[in-house]
Amino acid sequence: MTNPVKSGIDLLAPKTDAHAHVGYFGSWCDVGATADEMVALMADYGIKRTIISYPDDAVTLDAAAKYPNQLIPLTWINPGLGASEIARLDRLTVNKAVAGIKFHPLFNSYTADDSCVDPVMAIAVKRDLPVFIHSGHPPFSLPWSIGQLAERFPQARIVMVHMGHGHGVYIQAALAMAKKYPNIWLETSGMPMHTKIKEAYETVGPDRIFWGSDFPFHHYAVEILRSEVSGLQPAGLRALFYENVNKFLGF
Repeated sequence: MTNPVKSGIDLLAPKTDAHAHVGYFGSWCDVGATADEMVALMADYGIKRTIISYPDDAVTLDAAAKYPNQLIPLTWINPGLGASEIARLDRLTVNKAVAGIKFHPLFNSYTADDSCVDPVMAIAVKRDLPVFIHSGHPPFSLPWSIGQLAERFPQARIVMVHMGHGHGVYIQAALAMAKKYPNIWLETSGMPMHTKIKEAYETVGPDRIFWGSDFPFHHYAVEILRSEVSGLQPAGLRALFYENVNKFLGF
């Protein structure tokens, strides 16, 4: 049994959002947010920093330039584009213009363990840049593929975004892969099972799980409440919401 649902969300407790987006996503998604909209809502929910990405890096970098203390950019890399994308990554990361790398295998149609990913991972290891990888959708972004990538690059720091997402089998696989490979961290956004947050904290490690929102695809209130009712004690919630990802990124 987990604890009873709380009467309200602790809006002002400090949080760092490990996964969100600026910009507009069209087609079936039809969601979006500007940097101004994001930062205004962050204040309402006690979110001090947000790690952001978008398929067009210009949108992300402009947002981070406007709010440098609140919005932390990742570069969205499509390794299937080959040498030109690797060169762009090299330019961005040599000057430390971004805090890490975002892979979205589903969006860009490649598997997480495809050989096209290897040149990007080599740069990530060389520059000690974390890699955030979307997970939870077949055939491109399954937890097992991310596990195989972690095995090939044991020095890389890999964040499995959504920790398997909405399918129970994939959620359990995310936990299994993170248990097996110590270079995998888990992020909670969009993962519906509140109990798995506490399970990950206790079995993967108390410092290897991060809270995220996936805003604007999900609402801050929903993502916060799921973690609040997970059964974690206050120290665990502080680690989940704030301390773990800050330490991971060196804040």
